[in-house]
Amino acid sequence: MTTLTSSSFTSTLNLGFRIRPNLTRFRHYDRRNYGYYDNNSCVLCSRDVLSKSTVRIAGLVDNKGFIGGFECYASGNDGGGGGNREDGDTANESNLTGEVDSDKPVVPPGVMSSGPTFSPDGLTYNNFQVDSFKLMELLGPEKVDPVDVKLIKDKLFGYSTFWVTKEEPFGDFGEGILFLGNLRGNREDVFAKLQSQLAEIMGDKYNLFMVEEPNSENPDPRGGPRVSFGMLRKEVSEPGPTTLWQYVIAVLLFVLTIGSSVELGIASQINRLPPEIVKYFTDPDAIEPPDMQLLYPFVEPALPLAYGVVGVQLFHEVGHFLAAFPKNVKLSIPFFIPNITLGSFGAITQFKSILPDRKTKVDISLAGPFAGAALSLSMFAVGLLLSLKPEAAADMVQVPSMLFQGSLLLGLISRATLGYTALHGATVSIHPLVIAGWCGLTTSAFNMLPIGCLDGGRVVQGAFGKDALVGFGLTTYLLLGLGVLGGPLSLPWGLYVLICQRSPEKPCLNDVTEVGTWRRTAVTVAIFLVVLILLPVWDELAEELGIGLVTTF
Repeated sequence: MTTLTSSSFTSTLNLGFRIRPNLTRFRHYDRRNYGYYDNNSCVLCSRDVLSKSTVRIAGLVDNKGFIGGFECYASGNDGGGGGNREDGDTANESNLTGEVDSDKPVVPPGVMSSGPTFSPDGLTYNNFQVDSFKLMELLGPEKVDPVDVKLIKDKLFGYSTFWVTKEEPFGDFGEGILFLGNLRGNREDVFAKLQSQLAEIMGDKYNLFMVEEPNSENPDPRGGPRVSFGMLRKEVSEPGPTTLWQYVIAVLLFVLTIGSSVELGIASQINRLPPEIVKYFTDPDAIEPPDMQLLYPFVEPALPLAYGVVGVQLFHEVGHFLAAFPKNVKLSIPFFIPNITLGSFGAITQFKSILPDRKTKVDISLAGPFAGAALSLSMFAVGLLLSLKPEAAADMVQVPSMLFQGSLLLGLISRATLGYTALHGATVSIHPLVIAGWCGLTTSAFNMLPIGCLDGGRVVQGAFGKDALVGFGLTTYLLLGLGVLGGPLSLPWGLYVLICQRSPEKPCLNDVTEVGTWRRTAVTVAIFLVVLILLPVWDELAEELGIGLVTTF
C-alpha cells in the first residue's frame, strides 16, 4: 500500500499551478474550532507570509523556475503576520516550506523528506493527513470567505431575527458555514427576511438554507424543531448545467429503450413465433443461434405495445416538467433505463435548480408517477375490456396465466374482470394494452419505492424528513433482497438503485416547513398502493383467489 506524500503529489501531478495571495485569499480550516483563521496564511505551509518579497515554495523548481507543485507569492502587509515574528519562531519553520529567493533553484527539504509530523499551532499530523488536508483545500469546492462570514454575522443576524451562538462546517465537504443559535420569531418570516437582507448585502454570491439543527435534543419553544441557517457559495450549492455528453448519453439510452420496448412486443407474441426462436430463448441447452431475420414479420405487430410502453414513460416525464414549470424549477433531460422485461425501468431526471421548499419537492416528485400511473391504468382497464370482446380476437395475444400472479392488486382486478374460468387455464387471451398497462403500472410502482433519490424517496424525504427516509429505505432494501417485493425483478432493480439512485436528494432552501396533512396522506396512500402492486401472489393464495393455474403447492 502506498501513501500520498508531498513529493509524489507535486512531482506526479506536475500541475504547474500558481497560487497568489493577492488574487486568492488563503484560508486554513481549523477543525477544532469549526472555522477559518489567518487570512494571510498559505494553505500549503500553514504559516504567515512574511513580506511581499518572500516566496514560499512547496513543490519542485529548476533553473527555469517553477515546474511542479505549488508556488506561493506573499502579499501580506509588511507590518502584520510573520513580519513581526520573533527570531526563535522564524527558526522553527516547518520543514515543508522554506524562505528562498525566487531567482534561485531550490528544492525545499520537506518535499523530499519523509518526516512523520507536521505541527501547525501545536497540532501533530502524519504525512498522509497533511497531504489529505492539502488536497481537500486545493481541489475541493470553494469555501465561504471568512471576511464575508464576519460581515454577515454583524449585519444579517441579530436579536430580532436569529441570535448566533456557534458556527460549524456545512455542506458535503465542510465548504459552507452553519450558524447555530436561537430563533427570535416565526421561522418562515425570519427566513424570508434573512434571504432578502443577504441578497442586499452580498448580491447573488451565496445561498442561505434553513435546516433542522443537527443533534438538537429539545424542540423549539415556539413549536417544531430547532432551526439553523447554512450558507454556501452559489456556484457550489447549485447543480451544474447539462453537458453535451449527457445529452448524447440520454439520446442513446432513449434509442435503447425503444429497442427494449419493441423486444417486449415481440416476446408478447411467443405463441406465434417460430419454434427455433422460442427454443433458443427458452432452452438453456440451445447453443446455435437461429436466423434472426425470422423475427422481421413480428416487428410491426409489436409496435403498438412498444408505443404504449414508451408513451407511459414519456407521460411520466411530462408530469414532472409540468409540475416544475410554474415553480421555476429546472429539470435535466431524462435518462431512460432500458429493460427487456418491462420495456423500461423508468428514467433518471435530476433537479437542476435548488428547490425552494419541501412542498415543491413533494409536488414535482409525485406528478411524474401519478401521470404515468393514470395513463397505465387507463391502458390496463381498456385492454381488459377489449379482451372480453370476440371481435377483437385477431389482436389478442396468449400469455401464461401464471403471469397474473406477479401482482396482488393487478391480479385481483384481472380476476374480477376476466372471470375465474379465463384465469384458471394454462394460457389467457388478452389485448396488448393489458401488457402495456401492466408494465407501466409496475414501473411506476418501482419508481415510487421510498429509496434514495427515486421519486418515492424524494416524496418521503419531503413529507416525513430525511430520518424517515432512512428507515423506509432500509426496510425496502430488506424486502427487495428477500424477494417479497417485485418478485424476479427485485434483484436487478435493487442493483440499479444501489448503483444509480441510492443517495438522497439534497436539502431545499427551506428544509424545515412541513408539507401539510393532505400531502402526507397522498404519499401514504401511494406507498400502500405500491406495495399492493409489487407484492406477488404465492401459490396457496393464488389457488384460493383463482389467479392463475396452480398445479403444485
